Amino acid sequence: MSVIRPRPSLAAAKSLLAAANLPVADLTESHCEHFFYWGPSTAPTGLVGLELFGDVALLRSLAVSPEVRSSGMGSALVRHAENHALSQGARTLYLLTTTAEGFFARLGYSSAPRDAAPPAIRSTREFAGVCPASATFMSKAIQED
Repeated sequence: MSVIRPRPSLAAAKSLLAAANLPVADLTESHCEHFFYWGPSTAPTGLVGLELFGDVALLRSLAVSPEVRSSGMGSALVRHAENHALSQGARTLYLLTTTAEGFFARLGYSSAPRDAAPPAIRSTREFAGVCPASATFMSKAIQED
C-alpha cells in the first residue's frame, strides 16, 4: 500500500467520489485543504475529507475504490483523518452515512439523533441538504492515543 497524502486535486476527488455515488456538488477547491488520499494523484484509490469547526469536525467523503475494499485502506484513512482533526483542535467527529453505518460503528462511531448536532455541523451544506434526511448521523469523541 502507498502512503496517505494531503490535498488531492478537486478533479481527482470528485471523480472518485462520483464513482462511489457520493455527493460532489458542494465540493470546492478549499475543501481539499483537509482531504487526504491514497494511490496515484491523478486517480486516487482512497479518499477522506474533513470540515473543521474548532472543537468539532465533520468527517465526509470517505471513498475506497471497489478493487481495494477490505484491504484496511478505509480504516487507515479514517484514522488519519481523526489524527489530523485532533491536531487541529477537534475533539468530536461527526458524520452522515447512508451505506456505511456498520463500518463506522466498528471504528467506534455511535448513532446520534440529528437534532443533537452542534450548530457548526448543522450549518454545513452536507448536513443541511446534500445528504438525505434518512442518512444515519454518527459521532465519536477523539483523543490522543
